[in-house]
Amino acid sequence: MVKIKYNYIAIEGNIGAGKTSLAKMIANQFNAKLILEQFEDNSFLPKFYKDPSKYAFPLEMSFLADRYHQLKELLTLRDLFKTFTISDYFINKSLIFAKKTLQNDEFSLYVKLFDIINASLPKPDLLVYLYMDVDNLKKNILKRGRSYEKNIEISYLEKIQSGYLDYIKQQKNMRILILNTNNIDFINNNKEYKDIINILSNEYTQEIHRITLG
Repeated sequence: MVKIKYNYIAIEGNIGAGKTSLAKMIANQFNAKLILEQFEDNSFLPKFYKDPSKYAFPLEMSFLADRYHQLKELLTLRDLFKTFTISDYFINKSLIFAKKTLQNDEFSLYVKLFDIINASLPKPDLLVYLYMDVDNLKKNILKRGRSYEKNIEISYLEKIQSGYLDYIKQQKNMRILILNTNNIDFINNNKEYKDIINILSNEYTQEIHRITLG
């Protein structure tokens, strides 16, 4: 039987990469504690997609506060009946998005607040990044049909993608697994999902691993 050897896994990726779907599937199979980002409750999100320059700062600040409160509560509360914890986001995504959406002076202030918050949160034992080309991301976004996402531009997805990849390159002493999922459908293809599970069952050293699936 396949086992997951990590206590805390964070699934990351660009908008539409399938983070939430994969986290749910893994949590269900392994009886893991599931943490899902509550982004749909953010009233600034639809406003931001319509007028990014006006609503970027309140959006990023509200996301940071919401993520911090959720992770602080759920990561420090142990559940003896769950095998491990898996989340569909990592707190550092706040910094990645803010760097691409905020003005320089806004971002400088944001970083000061982020550093205070980040210091008090546990770090994942493994960060999994789902890599997907922006054209495929856009298709997934349109397919799931959220009205406030339909006008997301390719250029915005490209900025976020580059932000994630730049962040990953800068990391040291952190287990990071990059899964290229452009040519697979782990939601509807059980074999391809099992392939991901087999990869996650490995123990990785403190370095970046890149694996192309499909």
